[in-house]
Amino acid sequence: MDLERQQVVEAGLERAAEILGDVTAPVMAEFYSRYPEAQASFLHHSPTNPGSLEAEMVGNALYYVMTWFEHPAEARIAFDSSVPHHRVALGVPPDWYRGFIEAFLDVVEPVAAVSDSEKAVWRDLRENLVGLVERNRFL
Repeated sequence: MDLERQQVVEAGLERAAEILGDVTAPVMAEFYSRYPEAQASFLHHSPTNPGSLEAEMVGNALYYVMTWFEHPAEARIAFDSSVPHHRVALGVPPDWYRGFIEAFLDVVEPVAAVSDSEKAVWRDLRENLVGLVERNRFL
């Protein structure tokens, strides 16, 4: 476990929660602005309550951001099955999967990482999570 970087992320997430509150709406707005066709997919996969699926996906992104430096193997295992499953079974392209993580980070990171050293930790976090999508892009 990388305790120092884990603490940086936790402090940043606390700061972001205080400033931004629930990030579901801004994350989804950012994601849909980049991938407008993805909105139909959320409606298709949750026709009675796409907002619930959106909140679940934001919660999943938050979880992996929160735990990356503490339990990277857990994220690797999850992404190794989730990225191919989303692509093959759900018709969700890896670009959307990656784009969702990036949208989450693009909303949270500017508030969470204020110093240069904090920004470096968040850059590393981003590279690692996006890298998990990329390593599973064609599986």
